[in-house]
Amino acid sequence: MDEVKTKILEFNEERDWDQFHSPENIAKSITIEAAELLECFQWNNSYDKNEVCDELADVVNYCILMADKLDVDLETIVLAKLEKNKLKYPVEKAKGVSTKYNKYED
Repeated sequence: MDEVKTKILEFNEERDWDQFHSPENIAKSITIEAAELLECFQWNNSYDKNEVCDELADVVNYCILMADKLDVDLETIVLAKLEKNKLKYPVEKAKGVSTKYNKYED
């Protein structure tokens, strides 16, 4: 992902867009792009894969920008969150179950 991050940062630098990229604005942009991704599935399960990929790429781009802006390593925080989720959703309680973790039957 280093090459992807470098290219995204270069793209923004060439356009002098960093001035607009506060954490708040990036968070808004992530939400907007995620809504556009959801729009691809708005009325049914039929979707255009190219459109979905474009919107997914937009979400990922903004996530990479947010991680850079906050000076955090995306791989590190994703792996740390995965470890937290392993504790929150133990296999023996969560496997094949969509119930929220605080609704598990003991």
